[in-house]
Amino acid sequence: MNYERILTGKEKPLPIYKGVIAALESPLAFPDLLEPIYREAMNLDDESLDRFRFSLMRLQLWADIHRNEDLEKAMHIKYVAQVLEKVVFGSLVMEQGEPAAD
Repeated sequence: MNYERILTGKEKPLPIYKGVIAALESPLAFPDLLEPIYREAMNLDDESLDRFRFSLMRLQLWADIHRNEDLEKAMHIKYVAQVLEKVVFGSLVMEQGEPAAD
């Protein structure tokens, strides 16, 4: 799977993507990679941070779209993206809330 393509979208890759890709490729390594990814994110400028957040959103969207192909992989991708977004940014842009009452 080309995680870099999903993370990058139509932009140039950010160096932080290497750590994210490692976490996506090795679920057991994610706990050890979380802090280094966070620390690297804290050194990004505002524009790069914004791009990083959109890359995490793209991962979540990709996981939702492809969840029927490989549910376990999709769940892992979404988990990594959401944990990183919450740790780095404090919240999720695409927070799943309660359905609206009619």
